[in-house]
Amino acid sequence: MKEDISKANHKANRRSFLKKGVLAAGAATAGAGLIATRLSAVSHGPEEKSGRLTPGDASILRFLAAAEILETDLWQQYNELGGIQDSEVPGGSGSPLYTAALKVLDGDMDQYIHDNTEDELTHEVFINAYLASKGADTVDLDRFRTLPSSKATGAQNIGRLTNLMQLTVDTSWWTRYRSRTKNPDFGDTFSQAIPSLAAGKHPAIPRNDGDLGPNDHIQAIANTAGFHFGSIEQGGTSLYPSLAQRVTNVEVLRIVLSIGPTEAMHFQTWEDKAGNAPALTDPTDPSLVFPNLNVAPFGGEDFQTNLIMPEPTIFLSRSFPACSIVRPTHTKGAAMGALKGLTASGLFLGQSKEFFAFLTDLAEDADDARRECERGDE
Repeated sequence: MKEDISKANHKANRRSFLKKGVLAAGAATAGAGLIATRLSAVSHGPEEKSGRLTPGDASILRFLAAAEILETDLWQQYNELGGIQDSEVPGGSGSPLYTAALKVLDGDMDQYIHDNTEDELTHEVFINAYLASKGADTVDLDRFRTLPSSKATGAQNIGRLTNLMQLTVDTSWWTRYRSRTKNPDFGDTFSQAIPSLAAGKHPAIPRNDGDLGPNDHIQAIANTAGFHFGSIEQGGTSLYPSLAQRVTNVEVLRIVLSIGPTEAMHFQTWEDKAGNAPALTDPTDPSLVFPNLNVAPFGGEDFQTNLIMPEPTIFLSRSFPACSIVRPTHTKGAAMGALKGLTASGLFLGQSKEFFAFLTDLAEDADDARRECERGDE
């Protein structure tokens, strides 16, 4: 009973971060980048309003909206320093030395970063606009924009939701997608592609202009970003199909199934580019080593850099033939698993307890969603 009361109180407290009402049609745009109209927060009790959606569908969309807001925040930081700054993705003025280091991974990295940023922005705005159009509460994380910006020339000096300057990057996604015998849905674990990235705290953007040299140091920062790009986008690639299995409404399912594959397109792009990260040791942090993944003690299919398409592996049952799939897609605890993964990476270092409580409640509600029978379902 005490647990139920505590959870209800958490929900009542977090309503101050949710928005109610319908967004005006054609809400303001900045170039091709959509910016949603902000509506006043109104408290109506312990539960968020789902409007004409089922509570489960609204909860899933709210968690996805929050995830996209967080993604937009981190991608904007990358774009300000290493992407293309224009009316589609405004903000920042670029860092030529950081951009050049990123281009070692691919000559078009600035364009890819720009386009990934714009995509996440449109996802965030669309999902919130759809929720509002159905009379459901939407998500606004602006109160939590308290983390510092990079002090490097080219970055905006504004509050952030995410921290890209102390990352612990899990690179086991690299070997997971190359394995032919294991699947995380079966509880299997995987080797780190870059073991030193999975330990310590490493910057993925220059913290200040002092990080722009020596050459191998700024390249190590760019390499870290390259593997972080893949880590973030493989998470979205799994999150959407995992939560789609809990959706009730066909239109909501269409939204989830239409956005999810774009995350997979991002992921394969970044997996390909990460494979081009030059082997080096960071001269300012000798513990950070980027090995040549194609030679011993690495090498073989689990590390080979040109294997960017998912290798066939076990799916549903070990008795079935191997199948090339997104992995994981198990739906149990999918939202909370995504949140824990982002937290473990150091992406939220410096955020408040209130921030973590809010996102935890959103994740719990999304994981509690169950597919209901609609009229016409068989």
